[in-house]
Amino acid sequence: MEKKKVAVPLVCHGHSRPVVDLFYSPVTPDGYFLISASKDSHPMLRNGETGDWIGTFEGHKGAVWSCCLDTNALRAASGSADFSVKLWDALTGDVLHSFDHKHIVRACAFSEDTHLLLTGGFEKILRIYDLNRPDATPREIDKSPGSVRTVTWLHSDQTILSSCSDMGGVRLWDVRSGNIVQTLETKAPVTSAEVSQDGRYITTADGSSVKFWDANHFGLVKSYDMPCIVESASLEPKNGSRFITGGEDMWVHLFDFYTGEEIACNKGHHGPVHCVRFSPVGESYASGSEDGTIRIWQLSPTSSEDHEATNQNSNTNSQHTSNGSTTGKVKAGVSEISRKVEGLHIPKDGNGES
Repeated sequence: MEKKKVAVPLVCHGHSRPVVDLFYSPVTPDGYFLISASKDSHPMLRNGETGDWIGTFEGHKGAVWSCCLDTNALRAASGSADFSVKLWDALTGDVLHSFDHKHIVRACAFSEDTHLLLTGGFEKILRIYDLNRPDATPREIDKSPGSVRTVTWLHSDQTILSSCSDMGGVRLWDVRSGNIVQTLETKAPVTSAEVSQDGRYITTADGSSVKFWDANHFGLVKSYDMPCIVESASLEPKNGSRFITGGEDMWVHLFDFYTGEEIACNKGHHGPVHCVRFSPVGESYASGSEDGTIRIWQLSPTSSEDHEATNQNSNTNSQHTSNGSTTGKVKAGVSEISRKVEGLHIPKDGNGES
């Protein structure tokens, strides 16, 4: 059997508690970006290609379970155990609005046209906020059969996808009627649901199974049993020939989409992997773990040595939360790469390094 190459990841430090969600922006004129959610209550923004830390969003008072960026990476949103969803200016770090909920928020997602924000959580209610009128009462869809775990949009914002923490299945909702139009049946609760970049597939992880569904006709296309409980899965966005998984065994696995054969097994995390996501260009993928780190792996490893390439700017990390910066501000890193990201008008008094 041919020996598999060992990937050498970029290791992104900074979070002091487990990383539970990751989200890549689409490619923008300024590149693409990665936002992370953590139980430490501080979402972080990074250069999606290099992993360089750009800033930390401050304002939540509880664990942050979900995070996302809008299509242009100009705004961010985060859902928290402090019963709120915050809308952020991704350039300055300012809180644009805080949407109060009555229980823990587990999921949030911008619509493709960036005008709407979808949220869900322990209340068993899906809420749709009009970001052009943030003070207006949100539309509520209160027919979710269980506590909401994941939400996303598809079909050009005409359909909502949601899963529950306490029961199997993925529910597809018609936005106009607010009714469930289809349920994708799974045995275990779906902990990860992703719509492919081309809109063809829905990728789900439930228990020890990864499934791929036709996003238009909702039929099951592929189903693969994994050797352990899988918490997250992501399909390569360019040609869809490979997918990644992360879960309880602390490893990040790369598989062939067509055969289910394992191509690579990436070791390095020191705790269960809670989230994996492919970058929008498909050349790398990120993993977030219980160990508090994010690792960015290249799709085609070039090194066979079993070591890690630590992010050059990781020392902008753990002390940034104690610098007394104003709540709701993003604290900027001063790495040269971060300075060169055009359009990110970080305040000059940012004190990300110490």
